[in-house]
Amino acid sequence: MKRFAFFSVIAVVVFGYFSSAHAQMTLPTLNLGYKTTNDPQELVTNIKLLLGLTVLTLAPAILIMMTSFTRVIIVLSFVRQALGTQNMPPNQLLVGLALFISLFIMSPFLQKINTEAVQPFLSGEIKQEEALDKALTPLRGFMFNQTRDSDLALFVNLSKMAKPKTRADVPTQVLIPSFIISELKTAFQIGFIIYLPFLVIDMVAASVLMAMGMMMLPPVIISLPFKIMIFVLVDGWTLIVGSLVKSFG
Repeated sequence: MKRFAFFSVIAVVVFGYFSSAHAQMTLPTLNLGYKTTNDPQELVTNIKLLLGLTVLTLAPAILIMMTSFTRVIIVLSFVRQALGTQNMPPNQLLVGLALFISLFIMSPFLQKINTEAVQPFLSGEIKQEEALDKALTPLRGFMFNQTRDSDLALFVNLSKMAKPKTRADVPTQVLIPSFIISELKTAFQIGFIIYLPFLVIDMVAASVLMAMGMMMLPPVIISLPFKIMIFVLVDGWTLIVGSLVKSFG
């Protein structure tokens, strides 16, 4: 009861302080609506602002589809499934780890974008269209390095466009799905390799249980501690993350 009374007094004091402060200060107002204008440039500026906010809503998809995030999160999910630990590590932890690994992998390209596109645009040296082209150049180079020629040829044929002579002739809307398909293929290949040693442990546990006549006991219960122990002993997370980073060259 003493603690409750103490916190009640604190709450009353804080509420009274903010109430008195609110009475003394003037808060700004925010108006949303339409108004007439005779300046066409003002209308263009508002439309650009609206389009910019729309692009910001697509930022998560851009982050996932045009960076190393796809491969990293799929491989980490394969590791968790191969271990058989259900929701350990939890999804939020895996996504956070994949995000920071992706930022580490993409840091040279992000730094190049900041140096060649963002900073010149903010200082007024280049226009918006030129800044966008310069920002796409490092990302296109990264995606080209990770895209298989067969996947790129598939989407070039599906788009029914003329065969490009150089990489610069490949449109970005053709490159992005080609890159995603290649990333999915590479991630599943890595996941297959990760699954093999854990599959062997499951088979050994199932054979031992069957030989002992304990067929009603699920082999996963026996194999799970051994898989975790072996994974920790070989420093599995370091091996997985190191191999992932090196796979991007």
